[in-house]
Amino acid sequence: MNPYMQSVLLGIVEGLTEFLPVSSTAHLRITEALMKIPLDDAYWKMYTIVIQLGAILALMLLFLSRIVDFLRTFPAGENQDRTWWNHPISLTLIAFFFTSVPALLLHKWSEKNLGSLTAMALALLIGGVLMWVIDAWSQRHEPNTCDVEEMSLPQAIWIGLCQTLSAVFPGTSRSMSTIAAGQLVGMDRPTALEFSFLISIPTMVAATGWDLIKEIHPSKAAVAAGTVAHVVMSADRWIVLLIGLMVSFIVALGVVEWFLFWVRKHGFTMFAIYRILLGGALLLWGAKYIGS
Repeated sequence: MNPYMQSVLLGIVEGLTEFLPVSSTAHLRITEALMKIPLDDAYWKMYTIVIQLGAILALMLLFLSRIVDFLRTFPAGENQDRTWWNHPISLTLIAFFFTSVPALLLHKWSEKNLGSLTAMALALLIGGVLMWVIDAWSQRHEPNTCDVEEMSLPQAIWIGLCQTLSAVFPGTSRSMSTIAAGQLVGMDRPTALEFSFLISIPTMVAATGWDLIKEIHPSKAAVAAGTVAHVVMSADRWIVLLIGLMVSFIVALGVVEWFLFWVRKHGFTMFAIYRILLGGALLLWGAKYIGS
């Protein structure tokens, strides 16, 4: 398969899975392995990071009016009952802080011990079971938070800490961890989903920027040890990269709108079942057909 077609397919996978609670990391790894793309190739590692920007830009475009409203009403809020500490913008940044610090501290340990396909498969399976149970439990309890303007500081801290799971355990999914965490502390489905989208903006921008800097400007120690390779760009490689970026942007635009509509009507059960089936299939046949 030529690199242009590979880029289209990877862009579709990234756009489809980045904001669904099914783990884009696991799906990109599976897709790359099936297409025989070497997972340690410097260019393709950088490519996988950059195309996430397409999905991020799509989300920011879709939520632009909402973000503008938050900025306009800061810090008092729409109902004049918010403060510097519990306005949606503040809560998003606080949740991001409680995600980023533990994630940075545990990043190297995670890369060393949890990067295998088996670990991802277990994260998919266990995460699917938890999502199913929590979604069913939340439907039997009356939510106490039905808008992000009603969220509290403890809720934001809790969701931020839970999102760390997606950084430490590849295959967990940012969306899954934040949505399930929100439901556990009394948020209804749409509110948990909206805050999941909001917190994903600074989280993804920071994570993508950090990974990209490490790939483009690796540390001297990493270069000396031979653990990284310099990425040499050509005209063809730039085109391949731009194709993936644009495809992920276009696909993510449609997916976010559809996901919001679906969750309001049907909840997260379908995604939980999908995670369980995929995780089980990877445990049974992943090593044989994809590798470790």
